[in-house]
Amino acid sequence: MKLATYKDGSRDGQLVVVSRDLSTAHYASGIATRLQQVLDDWNFLSPQLEDLYQTLNHGKARHAFAFEPQKCMAPLPRAFQWADGSAFINHVELVRKARGAEVPESFYTDPLMYQGGSDDFLGPTDDIVVPSEDFGIDFEAEVAVITGDVPMGCTPDAALEGIRLVTIANDVSLRNLIPAELAKGFGFFQSKPATAFGPVACTPDELGAARQGGRVHLNLESVWNGKRVGLCSAGEEMTFHFGQLIAHIGKTRNVRAGSIVGSGTVSNKDWSRGYSCIAEKRAIETIESGEPKTEFMRYGDTIRIEMKGADGQSLFGAIEQKVAPLAA
Repeated sequence: MKLATYKDGSRDGQLVVVSRDLSTAHYASGIATRLQQVLDDWNFLSPQLEDLYQTLNHGKARHAFAFEPQKCMAPLPRAFQWADGSAFINHVELVRKARGAEVPESFYTDPLMYQGGSDDFLGPTDDIVVPSEDFGIDFEAEVAVITGDVPMGCTPDAALEGIRLVTIANDVSLRNLIPAELAKGFGFFQSKPATAFGPVACTPDELGAARQGGRVHLNLESVWNGKRVGLCSAGEEMTFHFGQLIAHIGKTRNVRAGSIVGSGTVSNKDWSRGYSCIAEKRAIETIESGEPKTEFMRYGDTIRIEMKGADGQSLFGAIEQKVAPLAA
């Protein structure tokens, strides 16, 4: 099934069920009003939502209405945890090679991960508000999953069973703030503003054959200022699958329902596929010619991120954002 959250003036919005083709929707208020409620009581509430989903798909939902992504918040507007990995090791290799650094061997066996802010997510069409263009504004196209409860010490294979929903994300980075923050030894903070998520989150079964080995074997498209800059495969080259990422979090603590886990920038060794973040394009330029040429985003720039299924239909709807200054 496919779920979204509509803006209603509250912090957590209103849960809606969305048809498979993303054309219609129906309020889920007779079952649950917020997505976190469903995640907390998944076994009881999700079958009821599934029944409504099937009714909607068959055109028999009495109070259905046209689905409008512009009215969406993030599927889970705020979460108990947002943990983002860097599961595509090619991205790490490129960035490090550009600055003449080696990739430690441990990076191939132990995932990189940071814990981001989860109190303030962006909806799929909300502006990316940044106080200064000098911060080095960058998009990052990713796949993300939302979990149920996963116990501490869970194996990667068992952790996969804890995935409730899948969506896409734009994990915005402020590249010019990162070096000074990392030099402190405590990791990202100011350099990682609010993350945006796709209009819709879907249960893993909606992925069909693309769901293999804890990965989503589909292309993730990035369109910057109307030009496609990336059509990267999110499957084969994902070094650590989502079960491994969730198990990494759960090594020393429980992972609770409503945790969101990101894949990190989707990246491929075949440079002809383009890029899912500007930093990677700049790294490639540095490797090829000794210096980066592509500038970071400016006010007024737009970014569109979307993933389509094997049938060519959008799975989650598109993230479509504009970069804007902080209002005076």
